[in-house]
Amino acid sequence: MSDKVPVTVLTGYLGAGKTTLLNRILSEPHGQKYAVIVNEFGEIGIDNDLVVGADEEIFEMNNGCICCTVRGDLVRIIDGLMRRKGKFDAIIVETTGLADPAPVAQTFFMDDNVGRKAKLDAVVTVADARWLQDRLKDAPEAKNQIAFADVILLNKTDLVEPDALSEVEARIRGINPYAKLHKTERCRIALPEVLGRNAFDLDRIMEIEPEFLGGDGHHHHDHDHDHAHEHGMSMGMVMRTITTAV
Repeated sequence: MSDKVPVTVLTGYLGAGKTTLLNRILSEPHGQKYAVIVNEFGEIGIDNDLVVGADEEIFEMNNGCICCTVRGDLVRIIDGLMRRKGKFDAIIVETTGLADPAPVAQTFFMDDNVGRKAKLDAVVTVADARWLQDRLKDAPEAKNQIAFADVILLNKTDLVEPDALSEVEARIRGINPYAKLHKTERCRIALPEVLGRNAFDLDRIMEIEPEFLGGDGHHHHDHDHDHAHEHGMSMGMVMRTITTAV
């Protein structure tokens, strides 16, 4: 039995339902404590009305472009968390909707200190059944989020007709035939289906991205780095403790 802390990376394009899933994880009575790391664009950051949890500590990265600086930020945050090891059972990293999950995953294999203390359990991608086809046409990040996933929630299935849903599912399978796929409404799913999966497969990732463990930390997907700098982000992390009145 590994004593490494399991880490779930939660990703998905803007509006797909990542925060809804995170809220379910934090609010359901599962008896587990999670340290949550959130990366969001802009100065507003976390919506306290959407992300709630009983005495959960939220570490927010406001630098914006997670693809450029994620490893340094994550290394610092995880190092700080490990000083309090035992106060939480697992870590969840929620990426911004515009993020490619590759640099997040790289952190657990390219930083020896992080790799000794934490293990990447799974990349969980939430996909919007209504809009995914459009996003796959105009947003490379959406395709990368599907390709890297170990678990996919095809969410908002109640908003599309059965034929359209079948087409979206087939498109997902064309990109990633290996991930466990769940069809959901409002991200309703049994949490053991997304947490504690021990599902991340490094060999599969190396097949789709041979440079994954390259030394420069920059992957070679079709990714537009300019988007981050247009937002005028500044580096900084805010630690918040968010509680819910039960």
